Amino acid sequence: MRDQPLNIAVLIKQTFDTEEKIHIENGSLKEEGVKWIINPYDEYAIEQALLIREEHGGYVTVITAGPERTEEALRTALAMGADAAVRLIPPNAEMEPSVVSALLAAYCSDQSFDLIWAGHFSVDHGGGQVAIETACQLGMPHIGAVIHFQYEPNTGNVICKRDVEGDSEVISASLPVVCTAQQGLCEPRYPSLPNIMKARKKPLEVIDHTLLPLSEVQLKSRVRRRLLFPAPPHQAGVQVSGTPEEQVSQIIGVLQDIGQLSPSNQPRTEKEEREA
Repeated sequence: MRDQPLNIAVLIKQTFDTEEKIHIENGSLKEEGVKWIINPYDEYAIEQALLIREEHGGYVTVITAGPERTEEALRTALAMGADAAVRLIPPNAEMEPSVVSALLAAYCSDQSFDLIWAGHFSVDHGGGQVAIETACQLGMPHIGAVIHFQYEPNTGNVICKRDVEGDSEVISASLPVVCTAQQGLCEPRYPSLPNIMKARKKPLEVIDHTLLPLSEVQLKSRVRRRLLFPAPPHQAGVQVSGTPEEQVSQIIGVLQDIGQLSPSNQPRTEKEEREA
């Protein structure tokens, strides 16, 4: 039987507000004037961690890796009820998922967390990789897309119902474990004014990547994004006719035309060739 309080971490990301109109300039997202918020799926993770602490006792630490502006998201999480916050300073502004997970795993490796929560994916890039890679680097089991959570203090096990493409499955695991929160798991609370004031006095630690046990290989991005561009404007559908063979030929021609117009298929500039 486990009788000590749970040590819980929540991995969060600051993303642009889902109500924001996105502007892309020179192949990159324009950040000036953008309103930043906690990734909505991470809010479910924070709320679930708080519910677990309220029922079973424990300590909740929210962690992010990013620039100084991400401290606003950490303060919001503290106002929701988290006990402490940590910002990890990355080696550069690229914030590629493998580097982020390396930073998070390096910090978490000696913190003795019993339970690590994160959002199922982020609403900006939607990769859903960071929590899984962090779990792998920590050697901890991972349960994704959790829609119902139950902790059994008598056994130290967790029982999770997870979303699986329109259906669900139930998985049991023993602590420590990494879980990602899917929409529907819980309803995130709003920070009250008194809690917002209290959040200013809660600890927020800032740690540079040079202070973490990481190699140059771990800090090197594995993926480089060449270009970001908006989806093309919606066009009217194409109607095909004739025999099945003729229809197939027409469809292939349309798809080939689309491929030739795709930005990813355009010739690279001399500068892009040098950078490649």
